[in-house]
Amino acid sequence: MTEIRHEPVAPTRTQWLAPGAAIDAHRHDDHQIVYAGRGALAVTTSTGSWIAPGTRAIWVPAGTVHAHQAHGELELHLVGLPAPDNPLGLDEPTVLTVGPLLRELILAYTHTPHDDSPERGRLRAVLLDQLRASPQQPLHLPTPTTLPLKAVCEILRTNPADDRTLAALGREVGASDRTLSRLFKADLGMTFPQWRTQLRLYHALVLLAENIPVTTVAHMCGWSSASAFIDVFRRTFGHTPGAHQPR
Repeated sequence: MTEIRHEPVAPTRTQWLAPGAAIDAHRHDDHQIVYAGRGALAVTTSTGSWIAPGTRAIWVPAGTVHAHQAHGELELHLVGLPAPDNPLGLDEPTVLTVGPLLRELILAYTHTPHDDSPERGRLRAVLLDQLRASPQQPLHLPTPTTLPLKAVCEILRTNPADDRTLAALGREVGASDRTLSRLFKADLGMTFPQWRTQLRLYHALVLLAENIPVTTVAHMCGWSSASAFIDVFRRTFGHTPGAHQPR
């Protein structure tokens, strides 16, 4: 069994990771904010994966065993917060919207000297205020636990563009669409169309970080056209896919 690394204090720093690089499973006694100033970052736990491009950050509560995965050239900003400082009152990883002010606060906090100066204390206080006001985003891809659901989800993870109905997928794994539909809601907390859309958006963010053209991303992830993809992407993130591609 792989040993889980334990880091009592969550680091506050800026770190650069190459495309495809990973930080193995570990845990902190502190809370942590992880933010990608460039590229896209995936955080994975035993219950699922969360992905965040440059307009999102991921809140990782104290004690959560998690791993990091870089997509594209990743400029990773890590902010550690003592366990009593839980401005969101959350006990599971959550994706948060990062507006221009919160972005600059995170960048400043991870670059300034790590001391106990009054200036750094004020910076941290404003950062916590902005976190409290940051909208949460449903960018979570939960991991199935039941066998037929695992089989269906693995088929779609392998090929997000697979547009078969739940009934057709069920015939391949030996389960009815009614059973699978019930399992999606009971096991993953969402419907089959909701999960598939989350999966496609997840893969789209990965491909965009790798500088794949928007039209190619749309077809690789299962949208019938680039315009259909752009419409779903804009409604989810508030801007077009091109904003996530490296300059």
